[in-house]
Parts: sequence; structure tokens; C-alpha cells
Amino acid sequence: MSTTGKINVQTENIFPIIKKFLYSDNEIFLRELVSNATDATQKLKALSSMGEAKGDLGDLRIEVEVDKGAKTITIKDKGIGMTKDEIEKYITQIAFSGAEEFVNKYKDKVDKNVVIGHFGLGFYSAFMVAKKVEIYSLSYKAGSKAVRWECDGSPEYTIEEISNRTQRGTNIVLHIADDCEEYLENHKIEGLLKKYCKFLPVEIKFGTKKDWIDKGEKDEKGEVKHTEVEVDNIINNPSPAWTKKPVDLKDEDYKAFYRELYPMQFEEPLFHIHLNVDYPFNLTGILYFPKLSNKLEMPKDRIQLYCNQVFVTDNVENIVPDFLTLLRGVIDSPDIPLNVSRSYLQADGNVKKISSHITKKVADKLEELFKKDRAEFEKKWDDIKIFVQYGNLSDEKFYEKAVKFSLLKTTEGKYFTFDEFENHVKPLQTNKDNKVIYLYATNVAEQHAYIDVAKNRGYEVLLMDTMLDPHYINHLESKLKDTQFVRVDSDTIDKLIKKDDNTISKLTEADQKTLQPIIEGTVNKEQFTVVFENLSEKDQPMLITRPEFMRRMKDMNQLGGGGMGAFYGNMPDMYNLVVNSNHPLISRIMNEKDETTQKNLAKQAADLALLSQGLLKGESLTNFIKRSVELI
Repeated sequence: MSTTGKINVQTENIFPIIKKFLYSDNEIFLRELVSNATDATQKLKALSSMGEAKGDLGDLRIEVEVDKGAKTITIKDKGIGMTKDEIEKYITQIAFSGAEEFVNKYKDKVDKNVVIGHFGLGFYSAFMVAKKVEIYSLSYKAGSKAVRWECDGSPEYTIEEISNRTQRGTNIVLHIADDCEEYLENHKIEGLLKKYCKFLPVEIKFGTKKDWIDKGEKDEKGEVKHTEVEVDNIINNPSPAWTKKPVDLKDEDYKAFYRELYPMQFEEPLFHIHLNVDYPFNLTGILYFPKLSNKLEMPKDRIQLYCNQVFVTDNVENIVPDFLTLLRGVIDSPDIPLNVSRSYLQADGNVKKISSHITKKVADKLEELFKKDRAEFEKKWDDIKIFVQYGNLSDEKFYEKAVKFSLLKTTEGKYFTFDEFENHVKPLQTNKDNKVIYLYATNVAEQHAYIDVAKNRGYEVLLMDTMLDPHYINHLESKLKDTQFVRVDSDTIDKLIKKDDNTISKLTEADQKTLQPIIEGTVNKEQFTVVFENLSEKDQPMLITRPEFMRRMKDMNQLGGGGMGAFYGNMPDMYNLVVNSNHPLISRIMNEKDETTQKNLAKQAADLALLSQGLLKGESLTNFIKRSVELI
């Protein structure tokens, strides 16, 4: 046998829940109350446009006032107002949303995004900082009587009709609790208004400020006279650029808005993307591409998230893909709820759709720029390269689009798409196993000698010098067919791109065994492995190479690669000392009868190889200089 019943919510328990758990930070009380005032104003505008609110609307400005002596904060609006019955309905029934009801009632006549609130809980955030809250309100409806409501944070409240209010709208008066008196400081409230309400669609006044105005006359020097006056301190821009249509904005408008968002940023953005979607979700915003360095700096507070022009957060990581956090700008969507946890946002279906759409729009914009003016795109490539690489690494759908405009840059400053570069180097840089070898350098100055040798063979060398490149190279090797990346100094040129080996060594195996201990004595055997190679007589007598696998693992570990990278990253640096079996100097060392001269020649050749790679330092460098002078 089954029974049914109703869950009994004890009202005396609801206030601690609201105060402790509904909101993560008590400062958002101001955001919630000013948003409510904005809703009341927007509703009035909507009703007026439909002919349901009669007469001139007058000044609709919202005002916020702090009275430090009385320990109160007052939020005033001249919006729709409330009757006694409406206060009973919307205020005393927790979680009954007037905004939601309004949208449902007028869903065929008014944009559902005209109002901000959804859950009907925002008002109660006032009790996070107030020991008592009063409401004074007069409805726009003809014949309405003004009402006063009061509550001290307990389930008990009083409500009465009053006769001394004649102005339409609502005043919310917060009597600030003793432990929250920091909110009675003007600078604190102004800071919160600018943080959360900077772009609300109704003007918000907070006191006055001094300003200079043109007097309309000039002094004896012909310069315009100004006078100092008190003016209203309007803290918000009700019509930010992202709320306008792209066709109504010029490039200078976008740059001006960038400066408004980031007043301390002195560099202009490279370009922007204007988001404007109304199906299957609502999304507006403007994203800017700043200049990015080759170092991967995970920035915070770059993209600002808004809901109907109300600031939500400037920490959007895990809401949008990580690589998009390298951008700056604004995202605004009424489909992103204001008052829920970050874990909810991360799991929310709308947030995921919005995130995917932004990724697509960014990729589309980059492809458009590439196709429209490739030369200009190439000029910007170094500034956006790290962003594209990060996107390719972390988002498969972005990579699928970005493969069309992702570029590879050579040490000579030439740019290729992936397909172009493969076609360019395939004829000459395909090894005997039919793999196309992509030679690359990480530092042109330090690896110049190796680059020069490769260029003399007609090979092309890529410049891969960002912090992401060790991971990016591995990623590209998994994507590009029959392709292998090899750093130009990781082996001798003939071994980097192995062809049929027809070179004959001038040293016999017996000669190599004789020379092995002599040359090993010139370096630290724990760090260097001596290897004999059949190179050209024109190549260096000895050179240093660093095995590709070991070096790549260490590079990946620097960026936190983990796994094998972490294991090899903790091992000491290992090098090969390659001895050119066909160089005349090596033959001379082999045939030298004087043991001291033989050792000196071997040491000099080895030190030259070390010096070319910046590995000769301290006492070893001093001894090399002395020995060089003696040999001269």
C-alpha cells in the first residue's frame, strides 16, 4: 500500500541556506539587487511599447546611495513597481520568480531576454550583508497604493500601505549588519558596481563626481576655458559594443571597446570576432586576438562572461576550451545561469554547445583572414602561432578546421601550410624508408652550423621555437602520414635523412679501435658517447649531436609532459661526439707518432666541437684558449 504527501520546508531554515550556500561570495548582493532594479525598468519599457503602461516614462535611471551615518545602502528604481499583493507573491514566496512569470505571460510580445532574473532568489542575497531589509514600492498600475515591507532575516515580516510615496518604482533599503560595514565605504560600492554592473542596459547613478566642461569662451592665449562642475556619476555603459549589430560598428569602435575593457592594455588587438547567435541558443560577444609571446602563459581574467549584460565571472577556464582563454573580450548569453556552481556550468548542455560554437567561429574567422589576405595573415602568424598550436593540440574539431590555415615557418622566414610543405620537401627529404623528414631548429643562432650544412644539401629547415613545439611535433607526427620531425643537430646530416650509404671510410675498424680511447679521453665519458661516421671531407672533423628521442623527452618534461617525459627529463643531458672518419685532421691524429701532440690535436678538435655548441666553459675554455695560442 502506498501513500502520498508533501515535503514540508521549514522557513526558519531557508535563510541560513541562502546566506551560506546559494552564493559563493556575499559581494554579489549588489549585483542581484541592481539586476532586479534593471528588470523592473526593462519590464516597464516593454509594457510601454505594448501600450499597457500609459504616459511618459520619464527618467528611468537607477540610483544607488550609501548613508554611512544611518548604516544603509539604498537601491532605487523607477520601474514597474509592486502592489501589496505582488510583494506577497514575489517576495514572500521564495523562488517564485516574477521575471519568469512576466516572460511566460508576454512570451509572444516581448523578447524573453529582456529581463535577467529566473529563479526568484536574487532578492534574498540582501540578507547576506543586511540585518534588516525594507521595500518601498508603488506600482505603475493606475489607482495603486504605495507599500512598505520589512523583514529582519527571520521568517516574520510586516507589510503595510503607506501614503507618503508618490513616485512609481521601488526602493530597497539595506540596514547593513555590524560584520559587513566594509560595504558602507563609497569606494567599495563603486568598485562592485563597476565590476558587476558596468554594462547593464539601464543607466546607474552612484553619487556625483567632478568634471570639466567647456565654458564656450577662450582666454587671452586663444585656448578654450573650462570650469569644474559636479555631474552625476554614471558608472555603466548601457549600450556596449557587443549588443550592437556588426554592420553598425567600425573598426575604431571595436578598438575603443577593447580599451574600455582593458584600460591598462596599451597594445592594440590584432583582430576581433563579433559573435551574434540567436539559434539554437542565444550568444553575443566580441573576442579579441592579442599579441601572444612564444612562451605559453596561461592567463587569467582575459575573457569576461556576462548574462544579459550582468557580469558573471572573468575566470572562464573549464567553461570555454582552455586554448580560448588566451583570447580577450566578452561573451554574453542568457542561457548561462547566474547563480550556480562552476561544476554545474561545466556540465551544463548549453555551456557545452556555446563552447563548441565559439571554437567554430574562431576557426572560421582565422580561415577567412587567411583566404582574404594571406600576406597579412603571415605577418600576424608569429603573434597568434601559440594560440593555433594550443587549439590544434587540445581540440580535435578545431584541428580539423585549422589544418587549412595552420602554418609552418622556415628558418629563412618562408611560410607553408602542411600540404604545401610536404609537397615542397618530399622530393629531396624522403629517406630510404619512404618517410618524409622534416628538419627543424629551435634556435637559429645556436644551431646555425647545422642549419648551414642542411641548406648546403638543399634541405629546408623549420623553425620550431615555442614552448608548445615539443608536444606539437609529436601531435603532427601522429596526424601527418609518413612524416618524421628531426632536430637539425640531433645527428649528422647523412643520418638525419638516410639515403643509400655509399661513402667509404678512410679509417679501418682497427684504426677506429686505436683512436677510440684517445678521443674518449678528451670528454666526460658519462655524458658523451664517441661515434665514428663516414662523412664528407668538407664536414667538420668532430661535431656534437644530441639524440632526438632523449632531447624531445626532456623538452616535453619542461612543459609538464609527464610519463616517459618526466622519467627522461630527470636524467642528465647526453650527447654524441661524432668523429668524421674521412676528415684529414682525423687521419693526421691517427698517424701522429708523438703521443703528446696526438692527444693535443684530439683535444683541440673535440673542444672546437664543444665550443660550437656552447658546451665549453670554465677551466676547459681557459685551457682551450691557451692551447690554441700555443698551436698558432
